[in-house]
Amino acid sequence: MLDALTIVTVSAGAFFFLAGTVGLLRFPDALSRLHALTKADNLGLGLVVLGLLFQVEGPFAALKLIGVWLLALLAGATVTQLIALTARPGGRPE
Repeated sequence: MLDALTIVTVSAGAFFFLAGTVGLLRFPDALSRLHALTKADNLGLGLVVLGLLFQVEGPFAALKLIGVWLLALLAGATVTQLIALTARPGGRPE
């Protein structure tokens, strides 16, 4: 049963990764592309981590997976803000 849950959640995560990539390629401007990519990738990574949590051996390995996910969320949000500041028409606010 746990293997089936892992397959379902990791597959759903892969679907959201694919949806984010399609949004990156199809949306018209940089800010829309960033929005699609970050939202879909964050959800996709969360689902992949959730699926992998069913397969870990102990609580320390689960905490490591959750820690990697949280660090990826933080890094993604930070980088997206920096890209959005440089991509908007007025440039960086002073």
